[in-house]
Amino acid sequence: MTETFTRYDSAEYLKTEADIAAYFEAALELAQAEDDPAFLLKAVGVIARTRNMSQLAKDIGISREGLYKALSSEGNPSFFTVMKMVKALGLHLHAGTT
Repeated sequence: MTETFTRYDSAEYLKTEADIAAYFEAALELAQAEDDPAFLLKAVGVIARTRNMSQLAKDIGISREGLYKALSSEGNPSFFTVMKMVKALGLHLHAGTT
């Protein structure tokens, strides 16, 4: 008997604004702890997929294809673009001390 598996997609579990905020906060903490800013960008991409990608692209002033490219593993968006995405998604970066 062959087992089949479906691909795990975090976006499927982000149902509420509270879910999204908690996911983003955890991703931000992990990205900082692991010194891995790409992890945070991946989390922004997951959150973006829970929303309307075309509308997000329009809100930040880039094409839908450009947004997908920026959020891909080959993408390297500027911090300015990431901040525009975060703001358009209704999220906030928080600062604190360790």
